[in-house]
Amino acid sequence: QLGAQAPLGFWDPLGYCEGITEMDFKKLRSSEIKHGRLAMMATIGFITPFYAKLPGYLSPSKDIKFEDIPVGITAISKVPAAGWVQILLFAAVCEFGLGPSIQEWKEGQPGDYGRGALGMFGPITDPVKKARSLSAEISNGRLAMAAITGMILQNGITGGTDAAMWFGSSALARNAKVVEYVDGKARFVVDEASAAAAAAMKPNAFVAKSQLGAQAP
Repeated sequence: QLGAQAPLGFWDPLGYCEGITEMDFKKLRSSEIKHGRLAMMATIGFITPFYAKLPGYLSPSKDIKFEDIPVGITAISKVPAAGWVQILLFAAVCEFGLGPSIQEWKEGQPGDYGRGALGMFGPITDPVKKARSLSAEISNGRLAMAAITGMILQNGITGGTDAAMWFGSSALARNAKVVEYVDGKARFVVDEASAAAAAAMKPNAFVAKSQLGAQAP
């Protein structure tokens, strides 16, 4: 089946697929695809606010702007209750209110609602292209599930979204000379020796220090 692909091939360490029927497998695959799609959106949603936020107000009545919402899981506690009601209602409409049954795997292929990519570009009719796209979606969904789980755990364990989230203890990162702080912001440390060594590993790399003119005294 689709999903039994490199690098792990068919990987079922908990034995969910032992002795199951085709319908049982389709139900599991449908769940995997749905969780993968949600994880891909969650990963993008987690990372994007670090770089840009929507303009305007999240809640005009409470005078809360989008830029006032912190990044990371702390944002959960800052969204007003009315906002969560809207989010849950939207999720319910997606699940139960529009289009085919959420148990699409009973009558068709798992995860296939007959609407194509993002539900807007129509179904893919070329079987080869469709198989390639579905395989890519499964792989990307699996990666996204691992990614969002890792980011949330890091955020929760370190209690913040600064360098400690990515490098562990900030002090440890400094002592290891992995990170330095400039204007209160963390950045990777790249010393001249490392940069020169990396450049030397590239074939025909240009290194200014080795050119004519770099001579005594």
